[in-house]
Amino acid sequence: MTHFFKLQVDLDDLTDAMYGFVTDPTPRRNELQVVKELDEINPEIVDVLECMVLDGTEERQDVADYVNAVFGSHGLGPIKAES
Repeated sequence: MTHFFKLQVDLDDLTDAMYGFVTDPTPRRNELQVVKELDEINPEIVDVLECMVLDGTEERQDVADYVNAVFGSHGLGPIKAES
């Protein structure tokens, strides 16, 4: 992130939404709003969530740790790569 812009993230709500994706057993999880928004910021974030699905992640804390690593105060923030 540059020093001109700051991304404000509700970590708890984002964690809940991402956890909902990870624990949704149906293919409809790909249609969730969180997927659409994260895909616009950085599609690799969604790739990690898909890996969590494949790994069988069941603990909300695991998702919370990832959210904090990316969006928390010491995280790197989402890096949008222009194609």
